[in-house]
Amino acid sequence: MDTRDRNELPTSGMIAPDTGIMAPAEMELAAGVATPVKSTPTSDPNGEQKTSTPLRDSLRRLRRDIRAMISLSVIALFIIIPIVGPVIYQHIGGPYHSTLNGVIGPSIYHNPFHQELDRQDEGPSAQYWLGTDSIGRDLLARLMQGMLVSIVVALAVEVVDIVLGVSIGVLAGFFGGWIDQLLARFTDIIFAFPGLLFAILLAGIFGDKVDSTLQNIPIIGPNGNARLILVSIALAFVSWPLMARFVRGQTLQLKEQQFVEAARTSGTSNVGIILRHIIPNLFSIVVVAATLDISGTIIGEAGLSFLGLGVQAPGSSIGLMISDGSNLLDSHPWEALLPAFTLVIIVLAFSFLGDGLRDAFDPRSKD
Repeated sequence: MDTRDRNELPTSGMIAPDTGIMAPAEMELAAGVATPVKSTPTSDPNGEQKTSTPLRDSLRRLRRDIRAMISLSVIALFIIIPIVGPVIYQHIGGPYHSTLNGVIGPSIYHNPFHQELDRQDEGPSAQYWLGTDSIGRDLLARLMQGMLVSIVVALAVEVVDIVLGVSIGVLAGFFGGWIDQLLARFTDIIFAFPGLLFAILLAGIFGDKVDSTLQNIPIIGPNGNARLILVSIALAFVSWPLMARFVRGQTLQLKEQQFVEAARTSGTSNVGIILRHIIPNLFSIVVVAATLDISGTIIGEAGLSFLGLGVQAPGSSIGLMISDGSNLLDSHPWEALLPAFTLVIIVLAFSFLGDGLRDAFDPRSKD
């Protein structure tokens, strides 16, 4: 997956010593928030004293970034619509007399899996707000289902990315020595796999077996979503090493800071130092890296579904909708352009938000 955006993370201008896992340039990229900054009181218009902290200053810079705030609003809609939208949409509209299915209500004809074979390739209407696809399924309902799939996969991958990346990066950077070397070699092995190609290989080899094994599980099997588990595992497997490198570089800096030395002198255990002083100071770099990584995850899932290795029919995915509509570009381009445009908006929103977070948490930023 493309990591050009993620390589532009907050830096503090300090380069930690290299012990084998990262190049010096990567160490600079991995540097984030350094030592705690003393909070200074500021006055609001009412004359009250408000304590200024690095986090509060960063959030203030983020609120001033119009592009980032617009992107955050788009992402909020992207999350809310597929969760709440289907429940509302399936209660809008009256009974419809189907020539093939008799009298049906909106809970049926607004279902993403329902087919009206005599209503194929229709344009937007009062009944089907965004029209229907080549076999008479509601495009809006399927689009919301596809957005939900993207949310689930992105969430699953980022949880693994953060847990593994932070754990391995902190252990390697804090303890060093043979632990660092062992984890470095393990990380290099994972980096040897081309990300998307590995996901394609995994889905191609084990996809049919996963479909047959999980076909009787409710929600997952019958709706063609069984391969989402396989896709999530494949994308998570190749995404965490970059997070580990960033975290390791930042940990190398933090463990040399005075507040960590003071904690060690006072008798605080290594576990206590890691939990109380190292991990909290990794907040900014983890948030920025994870936000930028979500874009690649969504594109990866859509690409696998487009190639027929992700969500299977009758399930819905943004990539699968683009694949289905690509055969009708000459006669009904809307069916492919709608999900493609949605994918572009989602990816741009996460990318712009990641850029805004990077700028906001950069300690060298000036108001």
